[in-house]
Amino acid sequence: MPVPVPRQRAIPAVESGQALAAQPMSGGPSAEADLRPNTPVEVIPNKNHTVAGTPGTTPAHLTLLLIEDDPGGSTVLPELLDRSGRPIRVRSARNLTEAERLLTDDVHCILLDLALPAPGRGDDSDELAVLKHVLQLAPRHAVLALTASGDAERGEEAVRVGAQDYLLRDELDGRLLSRAIRYAVERKRSDSAERRLAEGRVRAQENRRLERGLLPTPLLEGSSLRFAARYRPGRSRALLGGDFYDVVRTSDGTVHAMIGDVCGHGPDEAALGVELRIAWRALTLAGLCGDELLGTLQQVLEHERADDEIFATLCTVDIAPDGRRAGLCLAGHPSPLLARPGRAAQLLPYDLNGPALGLLPGARWPRMQVELGPEWSLMLYTDGLIEGRVGEGRERLGQDGMVSMVRRQLAEGLRGEALLRAAVSEVRDLNGGELTDDVAVLLLDRAAERV
Repeated sequence: MPVPVPRQRAIPAVESGQALAAQPMSGGPSAEADLRPNTPVEVIPNKNHTVAGTPGTTPAHLTLLLIEDDPGGSTVLPELLDRSGRPIRVRSARNLTEAERLLTDDVHCILLDLALPAPGRGDDSDELAVLKHVLQLAPRHAVLALTASGDAERGEEAVRVGAQDYLLRDELDGRLLSRAIRYAVERKRSDSAERRLAEGRVRAQENRRLERGLLPTPLLEGSSLRFAARYRPGRSRALLGGDFYDVVRTSDGTVHAMIGDVCGHGPDEAALGVELRIAWRALTLAGLCGDELLGTLQQVLEHERADDEIFATLCTVDIAPDGRRAGLCLAGHPSPLLARPGRAAQLLPYDLNGPALGLLPGARWPRMQVELGPEWSLMLYTDGLIEGRVGEGRERLGQDGMVSMVRRQLAEGLRGEALLRAAVSEVRDLNGGELTDDVAVLLLDRAAERV
């Protein structure tokens, strides 16, 4: 249902730029208000108008809302034209209540009389109270302040408060006012675009700081093992994906390492991965290991996931204080790669792999004992490293392809961070571009003891 708006004071068509715009539309009233005294006006925004403050577009017609305090109509506007010579349409309001009703999306600029009293104020302590009220009422609209002749200081203060420009009453000639309206609209559009850009930069910086803070800091103080990791989220412009990892050393000298993957690639999956990592660290430091730890993590996942179909794969390794053996638990996750001097790198046994977390209530995850030896490198990874394509066909790299790649890179003398960097880079190159899945890889090295 159309909403009636207050009666408007008549402004001569020639003076207000209405001469062309006031031609009746077929089968209905004129495109803008007829502005006859004592006639209720129904304002219907034109669907072709640009929403005020929208950057990067030029409105078909400019519309000005005049808010002035003299009901006798002493403010007479000259003919106003836009850049292409079309009339600038004018609406008028005698007070802020009328202005609020006339302030539709097709209004591009407000010409405000600073002498207008602010609503609800019984004193004159703030000369710009009405301007501040209008700026709050219309934050997306350009505002021109109209002040008394010779009161430039008040106009300059209005600009500092938030108006795009100010005008003196005795300078209301057509060319100046038309140019001021166009300038105010463009400046507001530019300011709004810059503000949104700045806000976007701040949010991006905050997100980067948050995501960096959520990546783990390994707790390996007192351990002789060397640690390296690479992380590459699949989401565009993200620093954190659904993959997660962590390494801690407990008070008995055991080094615990973990890597996991929450199904999916969005921010919810990333958040769940962080929760699981933090829970794993807390449970590990509390002394839990193996099947008991994974069962508790499954309970955490079941309580925190947004959907019952969400699951996570996990690989945990606990390395004995002497560094020569380890316990391995797999929950639907690829088996780690073990490299030792004089032997070809190979995958650890996969026979006792249990189900992924969140799939089977009451599941069990056997712990398998693995002999490492005096000198070794152990690489844990997520499936993003092995599921990339090889060339333009449908063939995937797979675990066998990854093993062959790492063997070659080890033979070339790559170790530690350099090995992981080369592995991730080559997988990306083989895929022909960025990988769609998250990739996390961590490497633990133990050098032979010197006699």
